Amino acid sequence: METSYLELKKKETVNLIDGKRLGKITDIVFTWPEGKVQGIVVPGAKGFHFGRSDLFIELGCVKKIGIDVIFVEVRSAPKPDKKRGRWEEAPPPPPPQKPPLYPPSPHDRRDYGEYE
Repeated sequence: METSYLELKKKETVNLIDGKRLGKITDIVFTWPEGKVQGIVVPGAKGFHFGRSDLFIELGCVKKIGIDVIFVEVRSAPKPDKKRGRWEEAPPPPPPQKPPLYPPSPHDRRDYGEYE
């Protein structure tokens, strides 16, 4: 299927995960000189503040392009940093804790009486 940027920028972008409308496409990112499309850009935060940040959506997250709407699947959108007014990635989850190889023995513990 071939489509132009003029047709894409008229379509509303909707996230399938939470059902939120992300807005209309503002830009398309591609590599040069290969000409491969990497993703699309939609408006970021909405509100009464200036300096709005944009949200980049990789091409793999675009699930369906319909007549009026583009369905995308964005699992974790970046959160705006209130101090700087920019979008930043969420920190990665901590690694799982491994259980100790040997259970602690009662001889490894110290008595608080030793410190007095």
